[in-house]
Amino acid sequence: MDRRTFNRSIALAGTAAALSPFGIVRAQQQKLRVGMLLPRSGYLGFIGQSCQKGADLAPGVIRDMLGVEVELMNADIESSVDTARTRAERLIQEGANVLVGAFDSGASAAIAQVAEQRGVPFIVNIAAAPQITEQGYKYVYRVFPTSIDLLRNGLSLIGDLFQTTNTVPRTAVFMHVNDTFGQSMAKGIGAMLPRLTQLPFKIVDTIPYDPTAKDLTVEVSKARASNPDFLLIVSRLNDAIVLRREMVKQRWNPMGIISPGSPGMYEEQFFKTLGKLSDYCITNVPWYNPKQPLTQRVEKAFAKQNPKDQMPYHALNVGFTFEAILVAADAFKRAKTAEPKALSEAIRATGIKDRMMIGGPIRFNAKGQVEEQMSAGIQNFNLKPRVVLPASAAEAKPVFPVPGYRKA
Repeated sequence: MDRRTFNRSIALAGTAAALSPFGIVRAQQQKLRVGMLLPRSGYLGFIGQSCQKGADLAPGVIRDMLGVEVELMNADIESSVDTARTRAERLIQEGANVLVGAFDSGASAAIAQVAEQRGVPFIVNIAAAPQITEQGYKYVYRVFPTSIDLLRNGLSLIGDLFQTTNTVPRTAVFMHVNDTFGQSMAKGIGAMLPRLTQLPFKIVDTIPYDPTAKDLTVEVSKARASNPDFLLIVSRLNDAIVLRREMVKQRWNPMGIISPGSPGMYEEQFFKTLGKLSDYCITNVPWYNPKQPLTQRVEKAFAKQNPKDQMPYHALNVGFTFEAILVAADAFKRAKTAEPKALSEAIRATGIKDRMMIGGPIRFNAKGQVEEQMSAGIQNFNLKPRVVLPASAAEAKPVFPVPGYRKA
């Protein structure tokens, strides 16, 4: 073989390599690989499984909406911060283009550190601790409101509740889980409540507790002894069940139980476990708009995949999980690549107006936080969560004080 023939052979070989299936996949990736991190086991397991329902229906709905193929890479973080960190590392090593999760604030903060170090976009579906988007990260985004936003909206709705029901409670006991989320909410209440002069009540005692607690006898006894008009609570699911049972056991019947913005009392397992004891609890949280076309589309997909479930029990978890994946897919379509930096820049430029959750368009500020989020007042009636506030979206009228209330 002479030199000219040799050089031509090398050139042809290089061209063939560039056109190989491997080369084409690297240049034009056709599928977005989403690393889904959720607590599907452990004390947050029921809520993590609820979020997973939103993730599972997302690929089909997004394919029909955007023409984008989404592959889910599911990982159970087992309600553990350390596990969340290691599973995030593993998903990145296995080729995840973007991470989504993780419901819990502590776990989400740990994943955010991994994502930033590895330069892989991370979209928080649900987690409210402000510090997650206060670190100056370039690859971390959140579609859920911060605890400050939750409290601002939630406390405002408490004022609307009292006005609507023509009641003037003067005292409350504040009980809260002592994890990252609960502590950030407690800090916010301590700073915000004294400045809200339109609210007529004061907190007479603050009682933190372990979200994994199996017995809250002492904590409920202490709260009851303060004789407050109502209970203000920041909970998770399992502890909310334990607490409600203990209140019944101790025959403590305040005017009501109100959460300014936390999970637990609107979850399906709360109703299944407690039955009628779940009624009349009130939670002020971000919620979906049942009149939105996207909500109806998601509800249809949810019913098809979960014929034995009802969407209202999973509204918040499914809604924000779906929207987080939608943000990733929308950015992938615009960026035309899953290259991390380009994908992250496309996420930052998101402007989704047609959404299912109540609030303004999905747009990220300089910190990676979606603003203009709103909450609704949700009260439990006949084993279902119903919107009672604001009046424009109400499915029922709020009841406060609750039946059975007896002033000591």
